[in-house]
Order: sequence, then C-alpha cells, then structure tokens
Amino acid sequence: MKSYSSIEQRIDILQSRIEAYQEEIKVLQAEPKSNNERIIFKFIETGSTGKTKDFVRELGIKSPRDSLYSSGDVTKLIKDGADDITPELLSIARALASARNKNGPAC
Repeated sequence: MKSYSSIEQRIDILQSRIEAYQEEIKVLQAEPKSNNERIIFKFIETGSTGKTKDFVRELGIKSPRDSLYSSGDVTKLIKDGADDITPELLSIARALASARNKNGPAC
C-alpha cells in the first residue's frame, strides 16, 4: 500500500484505485472479438491454464502448432500476446498469471 501524509493524499490514492477498477470492469464487460480473446477471458475467469486448455479443446480450436491446445500454449499466449488481443485484456491476464494463484481467480 502506498504511504500518504494527509487525508487528501489518501483520498487521491483511493480515487485512483476506483478509476483503475472501473477501467478493468469495462475491459471485462466487452465481448471477445477473436478466439485468442476468448481464451484469455477464460483464463481470467478460471485462473487456470489447465481449465483454459480444456475449454479450448472443447471448442475444437487448434494451437499455433496445428495440434491440440496445451497448458503451455495458454501460458505462451498470455506471455507473448497476439495481435488480436487488446493490450488492456492481456495486462489483466498477465497480472493474474504472475500472482500464481493456484485456487482460482484472485480478486
């Protein structure tokens, strides 16, 4: 948590958090525009590359290697990104991935 020396500074910090949350909500409310965005949304929803891989396989989407999707493919997509994924959405996924939450999505 950032330190502050006055109530006004504390209010500014809280206000900036609210604005960041509102922006994240807008990103998450948008409909996916590509299969890659659908994959990223599913990862954000589950917090699990394994569950995301299962979802992608159910959809019948092939990996860039032209084979069944693997957890590693999901990780690579999050890490490397793709041209058809918005940077804001990718940023959310990367933040969740770096948190390494093994019990589902983090708040």
